[in-house]
Amino acid sequence: MSLIDDLKNAQKDAMRAKDKLRLGTIRMALAAIKQREIDERIELEDADILGIITKMVKQRVDAAGQFEDAGRQELADQERAEIVILQDFLPKALSASELDALIEQALTETGASGMQDMGKVMGWLKPKVQGRADMGPLSGQIKAKLSA
Repeated sequence: MSLIDDLKNAQKDAMRAKDKLRLGTIRMALAAIKQREIDERIELEDADILGIITKMVKQRVDAAGQFEDAGRQELADQERAEIVILQDFLPKALSASELDALIEQALTETGASGMQDMGKVMGWLKPKVQGRADMGPLSGQIKAKLSA
């Protein structure tokens, strides 16, 4: 079953359960997916949908931090609740040891020897870790290994 089907089934379940927060969050994700499909005139695949959901999670993390800084705890709590719902549709996060193993494999398979090969390594890793690891810290780990 594809990720879009999972989202649509979860939407139906949320409607039946009268779970307004879950329903609203899933509708928001489906709307973002549909918007991108319409804008680009394509049908998105699971990898693209994972990218959209990952971006939505990051946006909510940022918003929650800003709401807390502004003293709006109730809004920060709502953002965090939406994060939990969205994370239900993302694959399980990779552990540090799994990431290290993937980085080593990427370095070996791409033949990376220095910082000039950073793009090759990131290109090799991105499809394997999308939705399962934050690319920012991952990039820092790769830079550390390439510069060593």
